[in-house]
Amino acid sequence: MPSDQIILQGMRFYGYHGVNPEEKILGQTYIVDLEAKLDLTRPGNSDDLEDTVSYSHIYRSTKAIVEGESRNLLEALAQSIADRTLADFPVEAVSVTVKKPNPPIKGSFIEHAAVRIYRRRENDRQSST
Repeated sequence: MPSDQIILQGMRFYGYHGVNPEEKILGQTYIVDLEAKLDLTRPGNSDDLEDTVSYSHIYRSTKAIVEGESRNLLEALAQSIADRTLADFPVEAVSVTVKKPNPPIKGSFIEHAAVRIYRRRENDRQSST
């Protein structure tokens, strides 16, 4: 497993996720951190974009998911991001953290609720999107 990573931290998107009806109507900001594990030796030596994974492509892929189809759970949103990243990019593994700032919990003062998942590419099958 390579220890090199491409890291995108603090990506902000507006989406309509949650189990409460008002969350699906009003929406809110979501913050996503993503770490993609892959061997970066070749692009490190070649200095050629063709030899690596473009972080702007990962960003756009993540944006399409968060700003797309509504999901009830942060877990499902994170899983969709991980599945798409593994399917579309030559990475060995991905860690995805999805944060929901100021979650609607009555009487709470929570900065954010979050989930973090880690998924690895399986040699014998492709991840689905």
